[in-house]
Amino acid sequence: MELPSGTPEEVGMSTEGLNGIDELMQKFVDDEVIQGAVVGIGRRGKVAYYEAHGFSDQDTRAPMQRDAMFQMASSTKPILGVAAMMMIEEGLFKLGDPVEKYIPEFKDIKVAVLKEPADEDISPEWVFKDIPEYRLVDVHRPLTIHDLLTHTSGLASSGLGSAVAKWKRGPEEILETWIPQVAAGPLDFQPGTRWAYSGTVGLDVVARIIEIVSGQRFNEFVQKRIFDPLDMKDTCWNLPKEKVSRLVVIRGDKKSWQKPTGYFSGSYLIISSARDYMRFEQMLVNGGILFGNRLISEESVALMSTNKVGDLYGNVDKGGKTKGVGFGYTVGITIDPLLANSPRGEGTCGWGVAAGTVSWSEPKRELTVVLMVQQPTQEVPNELAKAVSAAITD
Repeated sequence: MELPSGTPEEVGMSTEGLNGIDELMQKFVDDEVIQGAVVGIGRRGKVAYYEAHGFSDQDTRAPMQRDAMFQMASSTKPILGVAAMMMIEEGLFKLGDPVEKYIPEFKDIKVAVLKEPADEDISPEWVFKDIPEYRLVDVHRPLTIHDLLTHTSGLASSGLGSAVAKWKRGPEEILETWIPQVAAGPLDFQPGTRWAYSGTVGLDVVARIIEIVSGQRFNEFVQKRIFDPLDMKDTCWNLPKEKVSRLVVIRGDKKSWQKPTGYFSGSYLIISSARDYMRFEQMLVNGGILFGNRLISEESVALMSTNKVGDLYGNVDKGGKTKGVGFGYTVGITIDPLLANSPRGEGTCGWGVAAGTVSWSEPKRELTVVLMVQQPTQEVPNELAKAVSAAITD
């Protein structure tokens, strides 16, 4: 089953405004900001715009196709967020549960702080030329699932603890074997005191907890509970041989995707298409349901997509050091578009990633936007958001 299509005017948008996206994307391709893109826009439950631009391979000049597949990197994270909401609904864990309840190795995790002055830690994302003298102190309270889902855990968030951590994931590791090693720490700061992006580790701890409480490997769980009900037929960690020709070719790519993995991350590594990810975002806009299949409740969507970190997110580089933004469970949120100087509407939630893919949902305007690119920029999604908002007529 496919998402229904509608004319722009049927969904309260302007044909002329959406056609302007063609020119916008072509300009970015011509200026070599991106090699190509697939853009999908849905409103009021119907797809109003779904087009491919540029090239899937810069060297051969093969044109981008709408069914192109993309390395999604951290666009994996909102999928993990939905999986976590499922576990909460089913009473299999609580947001306030200590991580050590499920993974005992986390019980004695420490925080790395500077040796002098006493107990002072270093801001996350500080670049270490030489590791300063440090010491380890006890956590003020146990690390929780809430901390991990909101990136306020201090785990692997590019601070002092990350710099001195001695763990390194081997190629044969799986969540079951790797996450207990991560529990050796140390943390970058006391849990809950800062927002700092735990890019490839923090949410993998949650993925491992989901494995423990559900009795399934994480990939099997999301396949059965998310991908299959949404008919996300092209979303995977291991790319089938018959679909390799559809994967966008990135210059300089190390092609790690060619090696099958048993490490099914909740933080990164999935491959997907615009078609598939539009379905995921539409499910969120619909309040947790699509094609008659309810994945999570409206209350869980609201829980996931409301600010849970106060002003911590708006005070860091990743949050743009701006007012009017927040962070929920695995997604960034536009709280006040005027304060944030954002073209996205109030209540927008979504995430953008290192590989370039960006998507967001706006329940109030019944809007879904998916931007599939493989060159990360702030300019392209920002200009697209402006064009989309300008195209809305009612």
